[in-house]
Amino acid sequence: MYKLIKRAFDIVLSAMFLIGFCWLYLIIIIAIKIDDPGPVFFHQKRVGKKKNGEITYFQLAKFRSMKMSTPHDVPTHMLKNPEQYITKIGRFLRKTSLDELPQIAHIFTGKMSIIGPRPALWNQYDLINERDKYGANDIQPGLSGWAQINGRDTIEILDKARFDGEYSAHVTFGMDWKCFWKTVGAVLKRDGVVEGGTGMLHQVERKEREVVKK
Repeated sequence: MYKLIKRAFDIVLSAMFLIGFCWLYLIIIIAIKIDDPGPVFFHQKRVGKKKNGEITYFQLAKFRSMKMSTPHDVPTHMLKNPEQYITKIGRFLRKTSLDELPQIAHIFTGKMSIIGPRPALWNQYDLINERDKYGANDIQPGLSGWAQINGRDTIEILDKARFDGEYSAHVTFGMDWKCFWKTVGAVLKRDGVVEGGTGMLHQVERKEREVVKK
């Protein structure tokens, strides 16, 4: 029953958003084209829900926020000075999470859910393996999840996998509702967004402590 209601909620909410905010999509598309000519959408191979014990993949879409010269299939936190690759409109899209809007279509078609572990890149083996320990790869990936409202880019891989595991072990309407509204608040306040990706805030703090010691 939970799965049926969750899926119905995903379909209805994603359909309403796609129809009601088509004007916003158009504005973003025009802004991207003016800022940095090239494809409007950026696609990456991501990890989906496990089926029959095997990892599945799908092509995740985002509004392109980085220059055409950016190395493909490389997580942001692994790029040297990622700021140099981000376009002007892209910086705004990433700060406001508007670059994630194309994934609403993935929710409508059933590749993703509104709430669930964020789909890992196909080559983020450390995150994938850690999630496996908690069974977090066995549930539908989401637009936002428990890890996102508990730190997003600021937490390390081990912590992110642990939070995803906590969600997979307590999948309830109450947990989804809590994640949904806390996500709305985090997006409005732009909490947890650190260019450079996973654990970058902790890395900066460690460097600052090292400087103080010297």
